[in-house]
Amino acid sequence: MADWVIWVVVAGALLVGEVLTLDLILVMLSLAALVGAGVALLGADAVWQILAFAVAAGGFGFGLRPVARRHLQPGPQLRTGVAALVGERALVVERVDGLGGRVKLRGEIWSARSYPSSLVLDPGEQARVLRIDGATAIVHKFEL
Repeated sequence: MADWVIWVVVAGALLVGEVLTLDLILVMLSLAALVGAGVALLGADAVWQILAFAVAAGGFGFGLRPVARRHLQPGPQLRTGVAALVGERALVVERVDGLGGRVKLRGEIWSARSYPSSLVLDPGEQARVLRIDGATAIVHKFEL
C-alpha cells in the first residue's frame, strides 16, 4: 500500500476521533497527517514524511488551535438596557425607603425603593441597584 494512502487513512481516523472529543487536538493532528500524505505524494521517504508530520502538528497545535478555540468559545455576555443597571452604584438624592424616593443612576434621576423595605437611605448616601422593577430601581445600601 502506498505511503500517502496510509497517511490519509490515519487522517480520517483522527477526524473520527475529533468528532467524539471536540477538543481541536485530533483535527490538528489530522491536518498534519494530510501534510505527511502530501510529502509522500512528492516521493519523499518515510523519515521526511514523519518529520513533515511532526513539524505540521506542532505548527497547527501551537499556531492554529488557539485561534480556532478563541473563535469557537463565546465571549462575555453583553448586558444592555435595564439589565446593565443591575449592580451599578447610585447616589441617593431624595430619601429612599420601602415606599419610594429618588436616586441618581448613570447621570439620570430614577424613582427608587429600598430593599428590604425597612431600610432608609438618606440623601448623599451610596446605594447599589439590585434590580429594576418597571421604572423603579430597587436599591440596597452600598457596601464595599
